[in-house]
Amino acid sequence: MTQKPVFKRVAHARAVLTAIAWAAVATCTTAAEPQTQGPLSELPYSPSLDVSSMDRSVSPCEDFYRYSCGGWQAANPIPADQSSWSVYGKLHNDNLRYLWGLLQESAQAGAGRNVSEQKTGDYFAACMNEDAVNTAGIKPLQPVLQRIADLNAASGLPALLAWLHLNAADNAVFHWAIEQDSADSDRMVLTVDAGGLGLPERDYYLRQDAKSKDIRAAYRAHIAQMLGLLGDTESNALAAADHILALETALARATLSVEARRDPRKLVHKMTVAQLTALAPRLDWPAYFAALQLTEGAKLDTALNVAQPAFFRQLNTLLQFLPLSHWKTYLRWHTVNAQSAYLAQPLAQAHFDFYSANLRGVKAMPARWKQCVTWVDRDLGEALGQVFTQRTFTPQTRQSAQEMTVAIQEAMTHRLDTLDWMSPATKQSARAKLATMANKIGYPEQWRDYTALAVRPDDFSGNVQRSQAFEQRRQLNKLGKPVDRAEWGMTPPTVNAYYNAQMNDINFPAGILQPPLFDPRMDAAPNYGNTGSTIGHELIHGFDDEGRRFDAKGNLREWWTAKDGKEFERRSACIVQQYSGYTAVDDVKVNGKLTLGEDLADFGGTILAYAAWKTTTANQKFEVIQDLTPDQRFFVGLAQWACSNMRPEAERLRAQTDPHSPPRYRINGVVSNMPEFAKAFSCKPGQPMVRDKICKIW
Repeated sequence: MTQKPVFKRVAHARAVLTAIAWAAVATCTTAAEPQTQGPLSELPYSPSLDVSSMDRSVSPCEDFYRYSCGGWQAANPIPADQSSWSVYGKLHNDNLRYLWGLLQESAQAGAGRNVSEQKTGDYFAACMNEDAVNTAGIKPLQPVLQRIADLNAASGLPALLAWLHLNAADNAVFHWAIEQDSADSDRMVLTVDAGGLGLPERDYYLRQDAKSKDIRAAYRAHIAQMLGLLGDTESNALAAADHILALETALARATLSVEARRDPRKLVHKMTVAQLTALAPRLDWPAYFAALQLTEGAKLDTALNVAQPAFFRQLNTLLQFLPLSHWKTYLRWHTVNAQSAYLAQPLAQAHFDFYSANLRGVKAMPARWKQCVTWVDRDLGEALGQVFTQRTFTPQTRQSAQEMTVAIQEAMTHRLDTLDWMSPATKQSARAKLATMANKIGYPEQWRDYTALAVRPDDFSGNVQRSQAFEQRRQLNKLGKPVDRAEWGMTPPTVNAYYNAQMNDINFPAGILQPPLFDPRMDAAPNYGNTGSTIGHELIHGFDDEGRRFDAKGNLREWWTAKDGKEFERRSACIVQQYSGYTAVDDVKVNGKLTLGEDLADFGGTILAYAAWKTTTANQKFEVIQDLTPDQRFFVGLAQWACSNMRPEAERLRAQTDPHSPPRYRINGVVSNMPEFAKAFSCKPGQPMVRDKICKIW
């Protein structure tokens, strides 16, 4: 439901699970009631280096991931409602359970609640009232469907699309986002970009292997089933599904691949509204933008980006030749697809059956409370996160994370100083970028104001639609105003982190700065191996194949010398070749071009964390603990953040869409390039964890 980033260069961190909507919610228990006693830092947890998670029957020089995580994998089967299960997922589950308790308190508190408690509690209560949701059936959709049915001329399409983008289906046909100007990061621009697809990405429509054909057949059947639940006859629903699949396939053919989208230069095409109209005249763009009701000061003629012109040329052709009835059918489908998870059980179940069961291999729908907690966090995340951080995130933890971040930034400064392949001119610009990189730790300095969002305890579907409209309007209101560099792109309870190239900041929510991932009281070796390498990972995103295109101010410009740029690409090609040789699942290889940025960040981040750990503990005396030397504990700590199990369906999906490599390669691929690892475990040349040709950038 939430708006998707289009051009904004946000590089996500290491999460094996992606917390998007309820499909990524995790569980391992069936407790009837949530627990909120005390902060999470006082609850039981496993240490950052857990020897019970290891499998010491495996040689670390043969398969370091299994050596570090084999015990964890055997002891942690994938829950029925998950496509995968991981250390991150278990911590995510702990956070969800804690938030459940907070929301129960807010929902039951009654009079005396503050505004945040009232809104989060009422949203949660409405969501948990399954009887009311099921009784409502498709009634919450009827006003939207009626708007579509009332469309009787192509001239009315722009206004209808604008209304849908604001209130119900923000990805119908295309989508927009409000982002920083690529040439002036202090200005906000409106970007229109390719959209309109119901399958995960464009190549799902184009690949001709048997599995892809099976998925398209299942998708066609799913569309027909959903339209049948809206009241269409079987024959009409199947015919409509054919029209929809054909239309989406035509859009997919004109959409950039996931690999091509990694080059930000391919997503910048500044135009005026008049130029966009000349590009795609079949859609009345002035009418569309007028229907968005842009605020005073929003001058699109000087701040409009068309991310993919070829897509809009294709859209223009389709608008010219397809009858209006096809577009109305398509819009009905995208509306119900966008809203079905929040509606009565038959619709929600059908949505789950295709997107979670078929595409990801999930066996059972998550418990209702998990879905509701996740949706509150998505739509009222900073209201909920404010209470979460007050109870779980100490000033000492924040300070320790800040100190570790500074130590890793200093390690990067030293690496830049000693690089033998980068020229002084490029080094100077790189130091400037590093010096201005902002660190955001834990939570925002100023919390978001939800006062204008109407939340009712008896109208769940309405709350969802009003939340979407609230967020879309909040985004549009950024036009014509200064960039808010204090804004966060994740909520405080999120178990993840990210780098934003145009903000030039690294962001670590409170949710990820908890045991077993981080604790100031832990042994420094695994602490740096785990969270230290995460911090380094985000920092390196500022200098990966995407992030290096942006300067210290977040502007898209070439600040590398031509020679240095070519050398970076030559060294990066070594990483692409290495990871492209790995098999993700069955006959699907890792797409090294897609995963390059994350692979570079994994590798570089680990190198920085190792160097920072050595520097900050240079005067400390280390001992062997649990038969592991300090260096061995660093590397096992590194590996154990990635311990996970994954269903084959999810492995296939992620290999084709996720810019992260599979977890086992995120560990083995890194350590096999590090002489420090080989020395720590006495690995010999010729063993799998010692590469003949070492890739080296940082």
